Amino acid sequence: MTEKNRNLALRFASAIVFLPLVVGLLWLGGRYTAGLMAFVAAAVCSEFYGICLTPRSDHVRWLGVLTAAVLPVALLDLPREVPFAPATLAVMAWLFVCFAYYLLRGPLEQATVKAALTFFGALYAGLGIGTLGALRGLPSGLQWVFLAILLTFGNDTGGYFAGRFLGRHKLYVEVSPNKTWEGFFGGMAFAVALVFAARATFMPQLAPLDALGLGIPCSLLGPAGDLCESMLKRAYGVKDSGKIIPGHGGLLDRVDALLFNGPYVLFYALARFG
Repeated sequence: MTEKNRNLALRFASAIVFLPLVVGLLWLGGRYTAGLMAFVAAAVCSEFYGICLTPRSDHVRWLGVLTAAVLPVALLDLPREVPFAPATLAVMAWLFVCFAYYLLRGPLEQATVKAALTFFGALYAGLGIGTLGALRGLPSGLQWVFLAILLTFGNDTGGYFAGRFLGRHKLYVEVSPNKTWEGFFGGMAFAVALVFAARATFMPQLAPLDALGLGIPCSLLGPAGDLCESMLKRAYGVKDSGKIIPGHGGLLDRVDALLFNGPYVLFYALARFG
């Protein structure tokens, strides 16, 4: 079996095993969804640190992984108004811990960069995944989570096939040499069509204009998230963020676009439907 066929077989087997598990935990909601999202956020944060920070360094990174895991659980039942003062205090406390740790540990010439990466990694993973937890806690929350996932991976799939068969003009060669403008607009068209499909099936509350309000921004933010992760890997000379999913690489490789789309879909759901 060739390497390419082996990877395809691994991807197919992984999808058969993990997809029903993920759907089932999202369907059950409550602590099951919280556990799923805590695990994903922790894994994504750990992979981010694995790319940016040396493996043997810095015990504070495990506190960052814990912080990333806690955020989706805290946001699962997001209240209508998040108290500003406690939220700000929590973020500033985490910032203080990151800077204080490296101030004391050193080396000082690397302390600022490492503190910033440690601080950012926990929020990047925890809040990105945490917005899906907040979505799940809304009325019709399961449908909103599925819509966010559908738009993200649908845009990616539509963009892949449009780029493969129609692609001529490169989008950003320095960061992602395979992406094309034709794939970008093909993915956007498919995402808009998916909103209409969702409206006709499991989200009848959506209006036709919601196809534009959701499909187009998610087609901008999703590829941006993917490009940002590609930029990160190129900066540190890494091919995959991890090996947690056979044939797929790391979780960050799979959810990089969702980390950008999730917050927007939450904002849209709250602004549009209260």
